[in-house]
Amino acid sequence: MKENIRVMIPEEKVDQRIKELAEQISRDYEGRTVHLICILKGSIFFTCELAKRITVPVTLDFMSVSSYGNDTKSSGVVKMVKDLDEPLEGKDVIVIEDIIDSGRTLNYLLENLSSRKPASLRLCTLLDKPERRIKDVKVDYTGFAIPDEFVIGYGLDYAQRFRNLPYIGVISFEEEN
Repeated sequence: MKENIRVMIPEEKVDQRIKELAEQISRDYEGRTVHLICILKGSIFFTCELAKRITVPVTLDFMSVSSYGNDTKSSGVVKMVKDLDEPLEGKDVIVIEDIIDSGRTLNYLLENLSSRKPASLRLCTLLDKPERRIKDVKVDYTGFAIPDEFVIGYGLDYAQRFRNLPYIGVISFEEEN
């Protein structure tokens, strides 16, 4: 199979939108420390760029959950691969995600995290596919709402590849002769 990549959101637009999200988060959390939870591996690029631009104090932790494996569609089964290193009790938490699709993973994750008694819990995503939603998830900060296409770049991958693209691209496949 030959892979074709088309640019959906150029690097400049991604950077500008991250700056705007950071400004909003900085206003919303003025006078407080915000605890970012980076959902590995996909949101690492987004989390780093966002954290650099937030002007209030930031602490950071990491989780890894998966419902994709090496496929282009969610399996619907959420697997926690890595849990947090620190407790959340009393912290103002923002979960940072690369993309929200069906909502299954985030619904599970937010329920799990909310049981850990954070002072507040919000969700920030670089990309959102609202038309694919199966489970209702409240997204507090959204970079871009996108159509139902398989996207790569800026941390998003296909079989662990293409995460390092500096833009959001759409991957498609064609038979090779």
